[in-house]
Amino acid sequence: MVLADRVCKSFGSVQVLKGISLEVPRGTVTCLIGPSGSGKSTFLRCINHLEVVNAGRLYVDGDLIGYRERNGKLYELSPKDAAAQRRDIGMVFQHFNLFPHRTVLENVIEAPILVKKKSRAEAVERAEYLLDRVGLANRADAYPAQLSGGQQQRVAIARALAMDPKLMLFDEPTSALDPELVGDVLKVMRELAASGMTMMVVTHEMGFAREVADQLVFMDGGVVVEKGDPRELLADPREERTRSFLSKLL
Repeated sequence: MVLADRVCKSFGSVQVLKGISLEVPRGTVTCLIGPSGSGKSTFLRCINHLEVVNAGRLYVDGDLIGYRERNGKLYELSPKDAAAQRRDIGMVFQHFNLFPHRTVLENVIEAPILVKKKSRAEAVERAEYLLDRVGLANRADAYPAQLSGGQQQRVAIARALAMDPKLMLFDEPTSALDPELVGDVLKVMRELAASGMTMMVVTHEMGFAREVADQLVFMDGGVVVEKGDPRELLADPREERTRSFLSKLL
């Protein structure tokens, strides 16, 4: 589903990604872990073409992301064409990013109506199903400010799913939540993984990674230091840098 080939990204003179190569098979969950500043979130944003890569190539479901290749040269897509690619990639951010002036239901139906041209009735039916799935069927008429952080994040997940994505990206979806609210969000993500959704998750929740992930990737300094089976990597990491990082968490 995702193929990264020597992806590089710089902001000015700071090189944030230094040749990331990674494969994410369809229907699997890949968790990205590592210290702050290691490039995890930037890598996710590049997959969604919210950031433009400086070198290397990214493919989602066989499509080159952000560029068109002609005669061996890459040409950046127009904003319209890039947005069309982005329709198939759901992203859930750390800070929810809900529209504060719209109800929960309105937040979920807006993109399917505007972008996918679904009828309002069709979009509402799908939204009601998704809100029930994330445990918020009774909050459809509430505004984001009337919800807890965990509830807002579950609305954000429903909003992303409303576009019927083939890939879901989660950028530290629980890090802004109070500890007692984390479980509800992780429960929704577990159910999503069990349904066969391809997911990439930047997380510090090692229990979730051990239980749900098919692949665990440890990044540091803009490179993939180590990757493998989550249970094996967490129990017996090969690299000293990985061991040092995990010793502070586990």
